[in-house]
Amino acid sequence: MNLITVLGPTAGGKTSFAAHLAVALQTEIISADSRQIYKGMDLGSGKDIEDYSVDGKNIPYHMIDILPAGEKYNVFRYQKDFFDVYQKITTNGKTPILCGGTGLYLESVIKNYQLIDVPANPELRKNLEQYTLDQLKEMLAKMKTLHNNTDTDTKKRAIRSIEIETFIKENPKIVPSYPKIDSLVFGIKNPRDIEREKIRIRLQQRLEEGMTDEIKRLIDSGIPADDLIYYGLEYKYVTLYVIGQLKYEEMFEQLYIAICQFAKRQMTWFRRMERMGVYINWIDARLTMQQKVSFALETIERNKNINVAKTHSRNTTDYKIHSL
Repeated sequence: MNLITVLGPTAGGKTSFAAHLAVALQTEIISADSRQIYKGMDLGSGKDIEDYSVDGKNIPYHMIDILPAGEKYNVFRYQKDFFDVYQKITTNGKTPILCGGTGLYLESVIKNYQLIDVPANPELRKNLEQYTLDQLKEMLAKMKTLHNNTDTDTKKRAIRSIEIETFIKENPKIVPSYPKIDSLVFGIKNPRDIEREKIRIRLQQRLEEGMTDEIKRLIDSGIPADDLIYYGLEYKYVTLYVIGQLKYEEMFEQLYIAICQFAKRQMTWFRRMERMGVYINWIDARLTMQQKVSFALETIERNKNINVAKTHSRNTTDYKIHSL
C-alpha cells in the first residue's frame, strides 16, 4: 500500500473525513476534483477549505487553486500533476491521501492508467468533417474494436477517436513512467434519502454564502458565461440565473435535481470501479468521525504491505457498508 484513497458521492463528508485521517497519520491530502483546481471557483466547487483544519492543525493539501478559471484541463494533465505532488510527499516518508469525487481522475491513478497526450491534427479533422457519422463509425471500426457507443455518439467524438487512433498508429507509444500505485480505498456514503436532504441543505447554504456573487465576479473578471456553463452543475445553473435565462426558483430546483443526478452517476462510476477490481471499504457517513477514523486506522493496519487489489475479490452486487 503506497496510497490511501477517500472517495464517494457529493455531500457525503469526504474532505472532513480525509482531513481527520490525515491528522491521525500525519500526512497530506491530494485533491481529485475536476473543478477545485480553479482559482476563484470556491463555493460552486465546494472547496470547503476550512475542513483542512482539524483541532487547530492545518493539513497540507494539493491540487486545489492551481489554474485560473476558464483554462481547459484534462485527465492526462491531472495524472502528471498528481505524480509530481505524490513523489514529493512520498520522498518525505509519508503515504498521501487522495480525496475526491471525480471518477476519471481517481481511476487514472488507482488503476495505473498509461496515457498519452495526443495533439490536435487540424488537417485530419478538416478532411473527416466531410463524412457522415455512420461513415466515421465505419472508419473507426476498422481501426479498433468498438465495445460501446461512447466514442461514436457524436460526430465530434468520432473524429477525435479517429485522430487518436491515427496518432497511435503513426507514432511510437510514448508513455510517461509513473510509480505503480497500490491504494487502499475508502468510500463515504449516506443512504439515498439523507444524501438528497444534505444536497438541498448544502445548496441553500452556498447560495446564502454568496455563490451568486462568486459567479458574477468570475464573469466580471472576463470569463465568458459559456465557459462557466461548460463546468456544469452550480456554474451552469447559477450562470443561467445571473444572465437572466432562469428565475431564482427555477435555478434552485433544476440545480438541486442536477446535483442529485450527479451523485447517482458518481455511485454508478464507483460501482464500475469495483467491477474492475477496485476494492472499496464503504463507510456509513452517519457514523461519528471517531468511529469512521477508527475503522479506517484498523483497516490500514490490517492491510499494511498487502496488495488489496490482488488479495480481495467481491461480487459487485455485494454492496456492504461499515455502518451504524
